[in-house]
Amino acid sequence: MSLPSGQLFCVAFKLIWLKLIKLKLFFTRIIDKFVHHFYDMRKDLLAYMALAAVCLIWGTTYLALRIAVTHFPPFLFSGIRQTTAGLILLAFMLTLGKQKLPSTSILWQQAIAGFLMMTVGNGLVAWAEMHIPSGIAAILCSLMPIWVILINVSIDKGEKPTLPILAGTVLGLLGIVLIFGNDLSELTNSNYLLGIGMTLLATAGWASGSVWIKKQHINTNPFVNAGLQMFFGGLFMLLLSPLTDDLSNVHWSSEAFYAMLYLIVFGSLIAYTCYAYAIRKLPMTIVSMYAYINPLVAVLLGWLILDEVLNLRIGIAMLITITGIYLVNRGYQLKNLWKAQFSK
Repeated sequence: MSLPSGQLFCVAFKLIWLKLIKLKLFFTRIIDKFVHHFYDMRKDLLAYMALAAVCLIWGTTYLALRIAVTHFPPFLFSGIRQTTAGLILLAFMLTLGKQKLPSTSILWQQAIAGFLMMTVGNGLVAWAEMHIPSGIAAILCSLMPIWVILINVSIDKGEKPTLPILAGTVLGLLGIVLIFGNDLSELTNSNYLLGIGMTLLATAGWASGSVWIKKQHINTNPFVNAGLQMFFGGLFMLLLSPLTDDLSNVHWSSEAFYAMLYLIVFGSLIAYTCYAYAIRKLPMTIVSMYAYINPLVAVLLGWLILDEVLNLRIGIAMLITITGIYLVNRGYQLKNLWKAQFSK
């Protein structure tokens, strides 16, 4: 039995209307998600801008550091750089009248972070750049996100590395092996090998300091934190300098002066305070993304200015390493998302 045409029209209209309502709800949800994401990004815009500055500036510091250590012993140079930058930043923050020095316990925490990130992380890279090219040092330092996640996994015994994390780690290491396959004769040079080892140790130190300070949940001003970390890290380097540096190898020149000035103002005061701000406002896995950009900048500058080697093998190795870092980061993010969904 067929329905009258009027009733058919009403039924069809209702069906179309219901479909339109469902479509409207679907697009409303999408728009709401986009708006929320936009406001989240807008809320953290300053933190993302700070991270962008870190990505660019720290990529240039490898070149400046390579130039500097041809005129200055590495720990002495880095100690002067970080201590000066730390004192300038602390003096500026304290003269504003709104900041006071933190408690003794927080000072100890910042001293530990300064030792791991500045003395180990920065000082050893400066030492290594006496023996390896700046671009190679930057690519080795790009492994920092892998260290961050491996440290997080080792701290939390309930954490187990997923397949993307394992695959990314293997790819990252494969990229590093491919880089040094570029000139196997260098691997017979003990100083070259020591430079590689010190750079890897430096990245482990920096990652340890980053993870450790993140877990302390310190609520003091991030710029005060950055100033204290630079000051303590630089102070430790100055204390180590007589034991590790050849102090007769000090040659003041215009190149050394400009390298020092650039690294104090841009590498430390601007970039490190941006890093300290970003690490407080953004997830560590997002902040560690700067490691994707730094080696690209460093390798290109080393090739353009210092005539360092840049060939197809190094380019492929760098892409493999960065892909590995991406997989590790992505695997860690998916793991956290999975845990969040099933913990509700």
